[in-house]
Amino acid sequence: MGMPLEVNTMIVTKGNEKRIEGNFFELKKEGYRIYPIDVPVEVRTTKESETNGIAVPSKLIWENNTTIITYELVSLNSSN
Repeated sequence: MGMPLEVNTMIVTKGNEKRIEGNFFELKKEGYRIYPIDVPVEVRTTKESETNGIAVPSKLIWENNTTIITYELVSLNSSN
């Protein structure tokens, strides 16, 4: 039996991210997903939205059909 798995190249938060400390965030996503670790990726609110910033994922946890991703926001796009 196979395991459903999604490979992601950007972090889409839909506003569900939680600040852990400083610039570190945690995000829970339904299903099992792979993100590049220690590689900068775009952060967006939705797939279609503009890039909010750049993050470096540092940790993935898979359990109970959920992926928990921990990442550091390394740059933030400003709307100034």
